[in-house]
Amino acid sequence: MKLYRAFATVGGLTMVSRILGFVRDILIAAALGSGAVADAFFVAFRFPNLFRRLFGEGAFNAAFVPLFAKRLEGEGPAAARGFAEEAMSGLVTVLVVLSVVAIAAMPWLMMLLAPGFIQNPAKYDLSVLLTQIAFPYLLCMSVVALLSGVLNSMQRFWAAAAAPILLNIVLISAIAFAIWLGFERREEAGFILAVGVALAGIAQVVLLVIATRRAGMKIGLVRPRYTPDMQRLVQLGLPGLVSGGVTQINIVVGTIIASMQAGAVSYLYYADRLYQLPLGIVGVAVGVVLLPDLARKLRSGDRLAALDSQNRSLEFAMMLTLPAAFGLALAAEPIIRVLFERGAFGGNDTPATAWALAAFALGLPSFVMIKVFQPAFFAREDTATPMRFAIQNMIVNVFGSVALFFVFRHFGLMPHVGIALATSLAGWINAWMLWRTLAANGEFLADARLRRNGLMILIASVALGAAVMVLMPVLAPYLTSGQSLAVRAAALFALVGAGLAVYATLIVTTGVLDRRQLGRFFRRGGTPQ
Repeated sequence: MKLYRAFATVGGLTMVSRILGFVRDILIAAALGSGAVADAFFVAFRFPNLFRRLFGEGAFNAAFVPLFAKRLEGEGPAAARGFAEEAMSGLVTVLVVLSVVAIAAMPWLMMLLAPGFIQNPAKYDLSVLLTQIAFPYLLCMSVVALLSGVLNSMQRFWAAAAAPILLNIVLISAIAFAIWLGFERREEAGFILAVGVALAGIAQVVLLVIATRRAGMKIGLVRPRYTPDMQRLVQLGLPGLVSGGVTQINIVVGTIIASMQAGAVSYLYYADRLYQLPLGIVGVAVGVVLLPDLARKLRSGDRLAALDSQNRSLEFAMMLTLPAAFGLALAAEPIIRVLFERGAFGGNDTPATAWALAAFALGLPSFVMIKVFQPAFFAREDTATPMRFAIQNMIVNVFGSVALFFVFRHFGLMPHVGIALATSLAGWINAWMLWRTLAANGEFLADARLRRNGLMILIASVALGAAVMVLMPVLAPYLTSGQSLAVRAAALFALVGAGLAVYATLIVTTGVLDRRQLGRFFRRGGTPQ
């Protein structure tokens, strides 16, 4: 399976998941709005989600995939399976202990995650309860991350990419059930959603177990042992704990600070979910596919092929991410109004969420660039360098979030927007440090095609933004809250569609992408040249 074809597979399934995620969040916004129950659930969902991305997708995959791929390529499937079983047993043992301790200590841990909730005891207690219910999701999703790494290393991407779809299906069913029972704005709705999170984790484990067995990798649990292989995994994993999850750590820092402003946790959550759509489709696709691809090419000594993969990955990422950043930043308010403004999510919530979305959108390209640059380090079994950058990045984010939160509040602006801006700034700094180091070491060099197409993509994205700015005043009467949902949705579709038409026209006419390349993109085994 060629690189772009793999991007299309992972990105396409991720798009389905994110669309279902929008449906889920629209229902949650209608049922819970930005009140105390919504804040409590979002904190409960974010806590195990943070540890999932740190222990699973972040640190563990950054360390596990290169080591597993090395054994698969050099020693065969049996050796690779034995390594995966040792890793699985060690991971499960550590996370069972961690989960038990965390669930028991949650009343105290919540003081770290949402200190602002202490002023509202009922909200604080609900957050603790919902987090305890949802926390087993961590264990399930870390197992899913390991099994996904196995499948991705074998170039079997669909099952791992499809797994998040189950989460959204389960949570859509849960919130629909809560609405049917009349639990809008009530604690019972949060309880049902938290149970849904735990059940969704179990469903994803079952799906990945079936997929790995069909791929000929029946991975079971063995007695945990701290072998030299596991020592190497830990050596790589500990630095990756920071470097692989820096974006999530920054988001959690924002959650801690936002808890001091009523409704801010919800505003940031809804905005985060929207900019995560292109980040998920593009960033996750690139990160999932590029790491095992680079690991294989570097293992075989094909440095030129590795450099080409990095260039094409960055080109692909920018081609989809830059226009999304311009569109989300400039059309944030109508997007939020059409998607979320109904039920418990009122007119006052729209601008507060829209400004946060615009601030996050400014950092969107940097977040995707991080997904392109980090695998170059991980594939070389270097997790220490990204870790150092991540620590510096977190310092910038923490001080920036605190400073901008209080500066914005002092001047009567929306404080939570300062948190989003600080997160974007931290993302650009991290991306720049990764690029600078790779370039200095000769491990990334922008080729002529990337330099030329990158400029054309930027020009086309600016043109998209100009089209959106021209059309927004024309379509504004049809995007107001007084219009029906159908009218608002049609106007938003026209706005977005016009911008995309301008962008696509320029991308094709400037030669960044042509019909032949589009055909190869979607034809099995083809790669745009």
